[in-house]
Amino acid sequence: MPPKKGRTVLKDSRGQGQPADKRVLCVSSGGGHWQQLNALRPAWGGGAMDGGDAFYACTTPISQKKLGIAQFKQIPDCNRNTVTKIFSSIPAYVGLFRHVRPTTVISTGALPGLFFIVMGKLTGAKTVWVESIANSEKLSLSGTVASYVADRFFVQAEHLADGKRRIYAGSVL
Repeated sequence: MPPKKGRTVLKDSRGQGQPADKRVLCVSSGGGHWQQLNALRPAWGGGAMDGGDAFYACTTPISQKKLGIAQFKQIPDCNRNTVTKIFSSIPAYVGLFRHVRPTTVISTGALPGLFFIVMGKLTGAKTVWVESIANSEKLSLSGTVASYVADRFFVQAEHLADGKRRIYAGSVL
């Protein structure tokens, strides 16, 4: 029987495939974005060494052992003011995405996270964006774009919710 729509099929060396297990790819920029993503880990069972089904990516190095993260990759940083870095970062983002083959992508921002949300949407993965608490007055540029792309879009300031696309469910920190 073929896998359900939106499920990744992993093929073995004989070309046989089974629907992939749930794999969560959690992506953020450094600093506050990473702190908020890390605070969300219990939501997907991100406990001690994460059981191997959650993969983390951040633009700054972290102590995997100290945080109990089994799978981590540092990714290049970019933003709207560093156009050349945007283009030079894309191959690393695509390579990591192809390596992990996530069924769910979660990001707290910023631009690197948006790239992963878009790739997730294009490949049938479920996508979740949590807008940073730093953007309590208005949505970030990446957040604005993500609000149209992500399957679920959460804001941490109640007045930014619209009851449709942008959901307020409390704050992370």
